[in-house]
Amino acid sequence: MPLLLGLPIALVLSFLGCRAWLLHRRSPRKHQEPFDGVVYAVGKAAVADRGPAAPEVTVVAMHGFLEDMRYFTEHYRQPELQLVLVNSCDYHVPFGDGAPLPARWAKTPAATEGSVRYDAEVLNQALEHLPRSKRIRVHGHSRGGAVILEAASMRPDLFENVQVVLEAPVLPRGKPYQPLSAAALFLFPFGVPLWRRQPISPRNAGAYGALENARKRELIEALPFHPKHVAVMMANLEGIGAWMAERDASLLARVKGVVLVPDRDRVLDADSMRASAALGAPNLEITELAGCSHFVLFDRPDALPPLPA
Repeated sequence: MPLLLGLPIALVLSFLGCRAWLLHRRSPRKHQEPFDGVVYAVGKAAVADRGPAAPEVTVVAMHGFLEDMRYFTEHYRQPELQLVLVNSCDYHVPFGDGAPLPARWAKTPAATEGSVRYDAEVLNQALEHLPRSKRIRVHGHSRGGAVILEAASMRPDLFENVQVVLEAPVLPRGKPYQPLSAAALFLFPFGVPLWRRQPISPRNAGAYGALENARKRELIEALPFHPKHVAVMMANLEGIGAWMAERDASLLARVKGVVLVPDRDRVLDADSMRASAALGAPNLEITELAGCSHFVLFDRPDALPPLPA
């Protein structure tokens, strides 16, 4: 009898030990490219800055869940533009070979690592200290939209004269397109190695929309490799769900600009995002995009408003 009891206990412990190993093992950086600028460390996040000494306009951008700073680099490549990019907490930096530089203005965020608020604290530091122009856009994609709204709730003074672009954003009271069950979330670490073997597959290709754009395909294939640990993926996933449930649409009243809502979003539920934006956005224009996936910047770059004048 003790042997019969011991075997299932050993199997359960082995299963839990394997899950813990998958969660916390560090994955190597797989993707990198040149960057004509400087990268700063801010806690376990990073901020990149490129552009002229006296730019005509500054764009501060925050990528989405599992993305990295490269999401914006080709779209915002005008020589007269300063581009400031925030890389999420505990994600690989995709630029250069050296470690990010220290900055005198940088402070380690007080919020929990992997949370929306952690990255919001980083974004506010970048927005406060780095723009070299008075004409400023803050652009957030997906989870980056939630980061911007959280940042504005913390420091509304920084957003008083800023144009905000919320691209297929995570919004208060929103919903994912296909919610993960508690069981699926618990088993998620076991699926990541399989996902990395085939980043685009018949099972997930529908979430991405058209993939003829080579840059879009390249960045989507890189999604499961950006976080340094699966544990930070889990923290992001759980944090997004908690943030949508806990925040209300009044956060949108603190920013001015545009919300881009694609009707073929297969990552977030477009109806719930549209309803949230309509309830809480007196200073935001809602632009609905027909035939567009979650990745508006690649599918419909023409939908973005003109840069602030």
